[in-house]
Amino acid sequence: MPGSVLRVEVEQGAAVSKGQVVLVLEAMKMEHQIAAPAAGVVSAVMVEKGYQVEAGAVLAIIEEGEV
Repeated sequence: MPGSVLRVEVEQGAAVSKGQVVLVLEAMKMEHQIAAPAAGVVSAVMVEKGYQVEAGAVLAIIEEGEV
């Protein structure tokens, strides 16, 4: 959904577990936590705090694998 990035909780190279919050968006006057779909390593973060994002935008890339 379109919204504004409130917080980025990870950085490139960080290990994440499945379900871990990666970033928080504000959309429709609500905060929405975006969680990692799988365990792995963050290979790229495409946004920063304050960015306006469109529906379907790639926000971060997680290379799936053992952590």
